[in-house]
Amino acid sequence: MATEVDICNLALAHLGDDATIASLSPPEGSAQAEKSARFYPIARNTLLEMHAWGFASRRGNLALTTNTLEQWDYAYVAPSDMMSAVAVISPSSENDYATRMAAGDTPGNLTANYAPTIVAGQYTPQQFALEGSLIYTNQENAMLRYQAYVTNPEGFSPLFVITLSWHLASMLAGPVIKGDQGAAEAKRCTQMMANYLIQAKQSDNLQRDITVEHIVPWTSGR
Repeated sequence: MATEVDICNLALAHLGDDATIASLSPPEGSAQAEKSARFYPIARNTLLEMHAWGFASRRGNLALTTNTLEQWDYAYVAPSDMMSAVAVISPSSENDYATRMAAGDTPGNLTANYAPTIVAGQYTPQQFALEGSLIYTNQENAMLRYQAYVTNPEGFSPLFVITLSWHLASMLAGPVIKGDQGAAEAKRCTQMMANYLIQAKQSDNLQRDITVEHIVPWTSGR
């Protein structure tokens, strides 16, 4: 498993820098360590936001809090590690990737009458709003599916690690190399990151099958 130091050293290697850092927390004192400690969290968090990575997916019960908005029935405290909210879920939903169409829907008209309801444990999309650290919704005893800020690199996939190293290298190129050469290296590293990002996303998507299943009235009894 790669460590933060491993990823930073890999990023420096992409730039042709022979320096090897030994510590980020605290930085060991070298210029490379100081810059890596500064830019690594930024590179990691921005890459986490570029895709709904499977290793960053979380779900859990929400903690109820005081609701001050009349248009919503409930207010909950967002998880402290939440990067983005994906879906508010009923605790009775057995499968939150399946939805049931409204009785008036037909194959040619899936939007005008679309008003899914919970039937036999099927997931119902719930409206919600995120304001600050609070999540507002009309769902009682709500659960949340969300993407988390993952700081421990032990959970990163190999392709995420290599993508992150190139992303970090693109940020370090200017401060480490400087001038026109640094700008050219930043551009090269950005392109390499983009290439690996495509592969990392494709690999991550193969780890799970989350195609939404629409359970329609004329087939649900079969």
